[in-house]
Amino acid sequence: MDDARTAPEPSAELAHDDPERRKTDREIERDEAGLTRHERGQIKDNLRLSARTVFSVIRREGEEELHRPAMSLWWSGIAAGIGISTSIFAQGLLHNAFESHPHRDLIAAFGYAMGFVLVVLSRLQLFTENTLTAVLPLLAGPNGERLWRTARLWGVVLAANLVGTFLTALFMDMLVDPAHPTLAGMLAVSRKAAEASGTVALLDGMPAGFFIAAFVWMLPSSKGFEIFVVALFAWLIGAGGFTHVVAGSTEMFLLAFHGEMPMTEVFVLHLLPTLLGNVLGGTGLFALLAYAQIKAEI
Repeated sequence: MDDARTAPEPSAELAHDDPERRKTDREIERDEAGLTRHERGQIKDNLRLSARTVFSVIRREGEEELHRPAMSLWWSGIAAGIGISTSIFAQGLLHNAFESHPHRDLIAAFGYAMGFVLVVLSRLQLFTENTLTAVLPLLAGPNGERLWRTARLWGVVLAANLVGTFLTALFMDMLVDPAHPTLAGMLAVSRKAAEASGTVALLDGMPAGFFIAAFVWMLPSSKGFEIFVVALFAWLIGAGGFTHVVAGSTEMFLLAFHGEMPMTEVFVLHLLPTLLGNVLGGTGLFALLAYAQIKAEI
């Protein structure tokens, strides 16, 4: 029977250096000593992951990414650039389908989330995810090798992402009928996104970087609900009109190939400011805050 009493299992928290924490953990273990194995299992199943645990999960993932071969990162990054372009396709589709709806932009933003769901759940290399994942190992143990590996990861992944979005926009311009209503919707969405440039693109990029880092932080605690977490915050980025360097590059490249924007403007006034904003929001704000809250516990 499952009613057989079991001895309390040692808690990992007992290894913590804080004597008061160890005392509290021993008291909890003593109180739970009379529970059955099934009851103790239910307690564990319903406990939320601690901030230290989430940090450790993401840090371990970051270490694995830092040590992946450059070619693996490159091809995964290109696939992510192509995959994230699903966002502008789905957004353009909805933008055209709900042409007369008063809340068309909010509805079309659900399409914007599709590319992020595809890329994140496929475990492809997306640059803005790495503003948190790859940085936590560096913050926890800064040294020259980690700094070099982080720079290598960022450089390879960002370049690969932009190659993927560039090729996608090029093929769209070459192969899709200019009179196709979905392409018209994509161009309309791209023109609206292009209104944010320079300092505005930088400032709009900061919340986007923060939200991407936030859902990466939440994923370890979201088992079974990852798709909803990613979709919700990606929708928020789209609905809020915030700028994302990779997803936004498809829009800017499409306008450039359509003859509506010079390529120099794409990079100087849109991609570079957005990149800086995403990094400041993801690494400069969220990653540092996430590390600060658990620094005294590790």
